[in-house]
Amino acid sequence: MKLDTPDPASDPARDASSVPVPLAEALPPSTDLLVERLEQHARAARGAFADNTVRALAADSRVFAAWCREAGRAMLPATPDTVAAFIDVQAEIKSRATVERYRSSIAALHRAAGLPNPCADEIVRLALKRMNRVKGRRQKQAEPLNRGSIERMLTVKTPERLHRRVLEGERDTPLIALRNAALVAVAYDTLLRRSELVSLYIGDLHRSADGSGTVLVRRSKADQEGEGAIKYLAPDTLAHVEAWLTAAGLESGPLFRPLTKGGQVGANALGDKEVARMFRNLATAAGLKLPRLPSGHSTRVGATQDMFAAGFELLEVMQAGSWKTPAMPARYGERLRAQRGAARKLATLQNRA
Repeated sequence: MKLDTPDPASDPARDASSVPVPLAEALPPSTDLLVERLEQHARAARGAFADNTVRALAADSRVFAAWCREAGRAMLPATPDTVAAFIDVQAEIKSRATVERYRSSIAALHRAAGLPNPCADEIVRLALKRMNRVKGRRQKQAEPLNRGSIERMLTVKTPERLHRRVLEGERDTPLIALRNAALVAVAYDTLLRRSELVSLYIGDLHRSADGSGTVLVRRSKADQEGEGAIKYLAPDTLAHVEAWLTAAGLESGPLFRPLTKGGQVGANALGDKEVARMFRNLATAAGLKLPRLPSGHSTRVGATQDMFAAGFELLEVMQAGSWKTPAMPARYGERLRAQRGAARKLATLQNRA
C-alpha cells in the first residue's frame, strides 16, 4: 500500500464538468425565450457548482413550481408578492434553513433567466423577518462526539488486537469494522463535513516519518474552486486508515467505499448520507448515552469543543475546521465559554460555585 502515490487528476469520477446543471428541467415552459435562457445558463454553468448545490437548485425549483401551479401564480418571473406568500406558507411547515435556501434558489433561478431578482424586494425581506420572529434564527446544533465518545466507538468496533492481526497479514477481520473505524478517526482529526470525508482519495494521503500523516482535501463547502487544504492525521488515526486499506487491498481511488453483504469492496466512493448512519450505529454499539443521535457533523462539533476545552485560540480552531468566519466555531464552543465566563468567575468569588 502506498499512501503518497499521486492521485489521478483525470479520473472521470472526479470531473465536475461531467455533472449537468438541470436548472431548466424543473420549470414549466413559461415562454420559449425564458426556457432558452435557462438552458443556455445550464450549459454555461456546467461544472461550476458542487453536485449538492445542483441537486438543491433543481429540487427547490420543483417545490416552488408546484406551489405556484396550485396557487395560480406565475413562477417566472415571480413577483415579490408571490415570493413573500410562498415564504409565509413554507415557514409553517419547513425549517428556517430550508425556507432560506428556497429564497436563495428562487433568486438564482431569476438570475439564470436574466430577470430581476424578486427576492431583493422589501416585501420578501419582511416575510423572512416574520418567519424569524416565530421560529427564531438559532439552528439546532449537531450532537457532539467528543474524544471520549470517539474512543468508546473505536474500542467497541475495532480493538487494537484486530489492527495487529491485519498488519501481520491476517485478513479475517470484518472489513466494515475497519472501514468504520478509519472513517470516524479521520472525521475527528480533520473536522471534515460528511461530503468532504467521502470525497477523499488514497493518493492524497501522505505518511510522515513520525507515524503521523496528512491528507489533501481537494474541495470543500467553503472551497468550491478547489484551492485545497492539507489536514493532519494523528499516528493512531493513520493506523486505522492503513488497517482498512491493507485489509481491503486498496492502493488507489476513493478512500472510503461501500461494502456488499458478501464483503466485497465497491469501486466508487461511499455515499455521504451513509456517514450519519455509520455514526449512529457506532454510537449505539458503544452504548453511548447521548441526548440525541449523532449526525454527519457530530465529529466536527465534538472536535471543536475539545479544542476549546484544551485552551486553543479561536483562530487556531478556525484553521483546523477551515472556517472563513468565527461565527460557527464560536457557537459550537459557546456552552463551554459560558461555563468559564465572567458569571462563573463571579459565582466562584462569591462561594456559590
